[in-house]
Order: sequence, then structure tokens, then C-alpha cells
Amino acid sequence: MYVRPVTDAEEEREPLEVLRDYIAENGLKSSRQRELIAEVFFNAGGHLRVEELLERVREQDAKIGQATVYRTMKLLTECGLADVHQFGDGHTRYEPVDAPEEHHDHIICRDCGRIVEFYNADLEALQDNIAKAHGFRLTSHKMELYGRCQKEHCEHKPG
Repeated sequence: MYVRPVTDAEEEREPLEVLRDYIAENGLKSSRQRELIAEVFFNAGGHLRVEELLERVREQDAKIGQATVYRTMKLLTECGLADVHQFGDGHTRYEPVDAPEEHHDHIICRDCGRIVEFYNADLEALQDNIAKAHGFRLTSHKMELYGRCQKEHCEHKPG
């Protein structure tokens, strides 16, 4: 799937404005349901599964269906406003795209699924140096570290 990069000008605009322009530029249908789904997604933050987003959206409009949420998330991904994550648990999660200066990576607990965002300047510099040593200039990257919470009884474990 092609994901259009977000331009510097778009980073300064509100996500809904970027979405509206993308819809208009591509001859797509604008709808109140799409806008509601996008609003709820951007206000929720975090790493949401479609089912979680659908539950939140239905608090405001019980008629919105799961397929509409899936299509809207695909659209948000295509226009560069959402990142897709597969953290190895069989679920697809969506996260609002950060501005480049707000980049972060992830640590994921294999037992409970807790996701911790982190940033480390030394690690970022090391990645740049590795890329340069191999003749690359990084344009983006995703780092996901997997492990287990250090507590015997993980407080984040479901159930």
C-alpha cells in the first residue's frame, strides 16, 4: 500500500483539514461519519484497534459500522495521518502520525500487550551512523522492542 508522505506545510495544519483536502483532491466522498471517526481517532491518541475505535465512535453515533471505520482508517493511513502497527499479537493498531520532531519508538510486553513509547537521542544518532556507514541516508524508521514486564504479576495483564 502506498502511503503519501506528509509535507511540511501539512504538518502545520490540523489533521481534519489535511483529510478534507485529500478527499477533495482524490474525488472521494466527504461524510459526517468519516469526520467523526477521524475526530475520535485523533482525540483518543495511543495505539487503537479498529474495535476500540468503533466502540468510542458508537458512543457518539450508534449507527456507524465497522466497515466504515476500517475504510476511514485506510484513508487516514493513505493520506499520511495514521501509522499502522502490527505488534505481533494478531491485531492491527493505528496511531496518529507524529511530527518528525516528536518521533518515538515502542517497547511491547509479550504477556499483556502494554505498549510504551520512548525516545532516545543516542539511539537515534547510532541509527543514523549505521545508515551512513552502509551508504544510506535515513528518511524514516520504526523500532519495536519486544519483551516482558519485569513484574512477576504484570499489572497490565488483561483479566
